[in-house]
Amino acid sequence: MPKIDIKSLEKRAEKEIKNSKNLKDLDGVYKKYLDKKGELSKVLRSLKKLPEVKRTKLGKKANELKVYLKKIIEQKSKKLKEISRKQVYEKEWIDITIPARKPVLGHLHPLTQVKREMEEIFQLMGFSVIEGPEMETEWYNFDALNIPKDHPARDLWDTFYLKNRLLLRTHTSPVQIRYMEKNNPPFRIIVPGRIFRHEATDAYHEFNFYQLEGLMLDKQVSAANFKAIIEEFYRRFFKKSVKIRMRPSYFPFVEPGFEIDMTCTVCLGKGCPACGKTGWQEMMGAGMVHPNVLKNSGLNPKNWQGFAFGMGVERLVMMKYKINDIRFLYKNDLRFLKQF
Repeated sequence: MPKIDIKSLEKRAEKEIKNSKNLKDLDGVYKKYLDKKGELSKVLRSLKKLPEVKRTKLGKKANELKVYLKKIIEQKSKKLKEISRKQVYEKEWIDITIPARKPVLGHLHPLTQVKREMEEIFQLMGFSVIEGPEMETEWYNFDALNIPKDHPARDLWDTFYLKNRLLLRTHTSPVQIRYMEKNNPPFRIIVPGRIFRHEATDAYHEFNFYQLEGLMLDKQVSAANFKAIIEEFYRRFFKKSVKIRMRPSYFPFVEPGFEIDMTCTVCLGKGCPACGKTGWQEMMGAGMVHPNVLKNSGLNPKNWQGFAFGMGVERLVMMKYKINDIRFLYKNDLRFLKQF
């Protein structure tokens, strides 16, 4: 039978425990000496073959070594865990007193910025913001607005027709009809939203663009009220006094109808290439609501009257920021968008 050297076993175990650099190494030492199949367990199992006196003596030493090794392994384990915690702390430590790095944030698209500014100005003047569906029926988009069957706006070159007798709205005026059907005057509303027209894209035209329309009904609303409101809107929007003029024009849903021009923001009315040297820029169509439109909405034109108007949001964006091509607003070019 081979000689059992408890002292040599102890020295080897102590050395390996001391040299353990992490918990994984220490666990390996534990298994090597104290596991059921470890070296110390093998010693204890071999004692049964020894004489009683020697067996008792060696058994005592082996059990004492077992207790001792468990103790120093536990002490080593605590040290290694503390070292590990310090390393993690140093690696992941954050000084919360240092000002944080500001994240890179985006910003609102210039169209959204201008649209919200327009809404805010009209809301301050007592208008409510109303929205409606982008898919419409011919009734709301044309018939109810006094647009006859043979009107050019119904031609396939202007309107996107869909299945089930629906179409993509060519203006936001249908929302005015829907609102008048369910609400009694007096009221004043604006209707911002996206519209669609089947036309060629160039520097000043898109097949998809934004429009903001307005409607005000009461018992004694006149074109003079409209002129005052629009002048005030432009003054607040451009942050300077703006003059407007009203030229007679034809729109099926108003009578009388007129085009609205404002003093050129580039030359301030003196005349320049931007305004064709006239000093004026064309801005919107408007007029007094046609009696047939009121009737189609369930209102009596003898009791109520008012004005309606519509303007392009892109046009105001282009004027405010001196943009000469509407297509820049839809290209998603960050070099362009970051300027706003």
